[in-house]
Amino acid sequence: MKNRQINNQLFILFLFFAARTFAQQTSGITENIISDDKGFPIVSKEGKVADLFYDPSENVAVIRAAKDLQNDIQKVTGKLPNLFTTETSGDFEIIIGTVGTSKQIDKLISSKKINAKDLKGKWESFVITTVDNSKSNSKKQLIIAGSDRRGTIYGIYEISKQLGVSPWHWWNDVPVQKRSSAYVIPGYFASGEPKVKYRGIFINDEEPAFGNWARTKFGGINSKMYANMFELLLRLRANYLWPAMWGKAFNEDDPLNPKVADEYGIGMGTSHHEPMMRAQKEWGNHRKEYGNGEWNYHTNKEALLKFWEDGFRRNKNYDNLVTMGMRGDGDEPMSDLGSAEANFKQLEQIMADQRKVIEKVTGKPAKKTPQLWALYSEVLEYYDQGMKVPDDVIILLCDDNWGNVRRLPELNSKKHPGGYGMYYHVDLHGAPRAYQWLNMTQIPHMWEQLQLTYSYGVDKIWILNVGDLKPNEYPMDFFLNMAWNPTSFTQDNLENYSVKFAEEHFGKTNAKETAEIINLYCKYNSRVSAEMLNDKTYNLQSGEFLQVRDAYLALETRALRQFLNLDEAYKDAYKQLVLHPVRAMANLYDMYYAVAKNHKLAAEKDLKANEWADYVDECFARDAEYTKDYNLNISGGKWNHMMDQTHIGYKSWDEPKEGNIKPAVYRITKEEAKTGGYIFEEKNGVVAMEAEHFFETKASANIKWTVIPDLGRTLSGIALMPYTEKTAGSAITYQFNLKNKPSEVKIHFIFDSTLPFKKGGHSIKAYLDKNNSKIIGLNQDLTWANNYTKMYPAAAARIVEKVETFVVPSNQNGNFTLMIEPLDPGIVLHKIIIDNGGYEETYLKMDESPYKR
Repeated sequence: MKNRQINNQLFILFLFFAARTFAQQTSGITENIISDDKGFPIVSKEGKVADLFYDPSENVAVIRAAKDLQNDIQKVTGKLPNLFTTETSGDFEIIIGTVGTSKQIDKLISSKKINAKDLKGKWESFVITTVDNSKSNSKKQLIIAGSDRRGTIYGIYEISKQLGVSPWHWWNDVPVQKRSSAYVIPGYFASGEPKVKYRGIFINDEEPAFGNWARTKFGGINSKMYANMFELLLRLRANYLWPAMWGKAFNEDDPLNPKVADEYGIGMGTSHHEPMMRAQKEWGNHRKEYGNGEWNYHTNKEALLKFWEDGFRRNKNYDNLVTMGMRGDGDEPMSDLGSAEANFKQLEQIMADQRKVIEKVTGKPAKKTPQLWALYSEVLEYYDQGMKVPDDVIILLCDDNWGNVRRLPELNSKKHPGGYGMYYHVDLHGAPRAYQWLNMTQIPHMWEQLQLTYSYGVDKIWILNVGDLKPNEYPMDFFLNMAWNPTSFTQDNLENYSVKFAEEHFGKTNAKETAEIINLYCKYNSRVSAEMLNDKTYNLQSGEFLQVRDAYLALETRALRQFLNLDEAYKDAYKQLVLHPVRAMANLYDMYYAVAKNHKLAAEKDLKANEWADYVDECFARDAEYTKDYNLNISGGKWNHMMDQTHIGYKSWDEPKEGNIKPAVYRITKEEAKTGGYIFEEKNGVVAMEAEHFFETKASANIKWTVIPDLGRTLSGIALMPYTEKTAGSAITYQFNLKNKPSEVKIHFIFDSTLPFKKGGHSIKAYLDKNNSKIIGLNQDLTWANNYTKMYPAAAARIVEKVETFVVPSNQNGNFTLMIEPLDPGIVLHKIIIDNGGYEETYLKMDESPYKR
């Protein structure tokens, strides 16, 4: 019997995943219902605007959203609708209402123009439909009906979004899409219920960036600021918020905060370690008023219960999802009672006592008040050890703070009746190192973990730690869209989501390229967080570091090119969401690459270390300039301080308190500098050596081996100068090791495309050892007689390549010295390649091999 149950569950999962293959992303309703000329006229082609109507008994949150729709229609079309609570005056009316509150909506359900099954008893659902009463004298109507107040609000904002007002219009400064007329196409459109019941965000780790911004713009993290956040959440069809909590008390810092939340229709909660609707700061403010002032249930039980009762009584009339349980003061583990069983038995007792407080204050059974218990950090261990949780309490599971789900319900076990939620992160102030500056989350990873989460039945709460919110707009948008209908997102349509996001923000013309840039920077950032990136992250010697740095610089070029070609209206939004994060991270990669080069060259006593040290200074200064530009110039300084987060110079998990710290660099004096001494190692059957990386040189009087910087296809050239002196007695040598001793090797000599300006041309003598030498002519055939076949091609290529095979003496031990004697002046050497079976033809003549000095 048990095996049959397991097989049935697996079959259900199979059907679930199979169905998802054909699912499409939803935005409340899947159809595009706005037309320029067909259907119900919100604003007609003749310029007539429909009236808006709501029942005077409607909830204040619905009325407020209706006024938003009124203003949104004006922003889009330039026409301001009239808003009525009695008989409208025009020929067309938009009726906004909630089941059980609006008489008009209830009548439409009774007359079966709205299907009762779509709204009655449903959670946060809405219907948008056109009613054509042309056969009577009644007005033509557009209906926006909700199952509850948030359902109605979501329907209102669905119209706003489809008209061309982005949910992010305020937070990302997205321009409104203008149109002279707007019609809703005929039809009946039902949203269905959201698949996840509570969907929201947690503002956290909000100092210094978010906190400084709010204090500068609003005078604090107060109701004026939160009003904008509540609106954003509703436009994204979210319903739930954990407010900022670093030294903050939502209900006390501004007593209007909970009232305004309720007036918008947002349900409030508190973070995983702040029980019973009370902030941690409130205990700090009032602890002397409660018993002995200890945050310890074992020693101060009655005082803590009174503290929680006072807070819960204050908030009892609002829409709350109450966090239960208890952790130690300051989000620390609770005091250890000596055994795991004693610890979780005490926590069971705490929750039982808290539920008695809820019943005392509300006069109702505790199950009538939504509650959650968060399995954060060590609390998960209590759950695993068998702690009992009341049936109606939602168990909030958690990720590992990095977007990897820690625990899910067992597929073949009895499910907890209250259901499960997920607390997820795209921001962290914690170990092994905080990531708070820019978005470091890759959408495919988030999707992979969230589809896993939902497929295991976690559908009561999804809440996202967004940190300061602003650097994480993109993953936040994805998270809340997916929370409405997780099965509508698949591996096959993730790209569609990013294109739609870009289209909403920057228009159709720019959407695909913008989406590619955003997805690439998310991919690059997810490799290693900005705070963990340093000069040792990538392999410098192998060329990996150069590769990833150049890729990011190339991405910056794409973003800057698009930015410069955008309409002016989009530039503020683009700089926030695309250009700034791309250029800031590209610069960080550039800086740490420069640090790595500086350290390597300084260790080799190479004067070029100083050039890289200077470049580190430039990059560090550029980072500060980018921060200043974001804070002061975007949208006229609207987001001042949002980029204040420290991100350079971490020594531990926490940011350096003194701010960004420039990486240490080293400088070499001319007295310390040394030349030569390079010894190369074979890699993949090849040794490639830049000409200036020699082992040693010798030169006759009045002549010197001279490096010509940047000459050629890669690093430089080297030549005996001046060219007027004889070369006799001069030589340059290279040392290298071969892993497998061959019987012979091919050596590629890459020279500058010098023509035979002296009769007889130019030659060198090359020695693999004292008795193994060859004279090699470089340019004897680059004459006018061969102008089209050899001379012009060599000039166009800018190089001359000569390949010679050298026999390896049987007594050779794998360590080689290659000596080159220029037989004529004017010879410029670029590169030497030893082919031990691994040579590949490349235009740049292969990357340089590893070496030591």
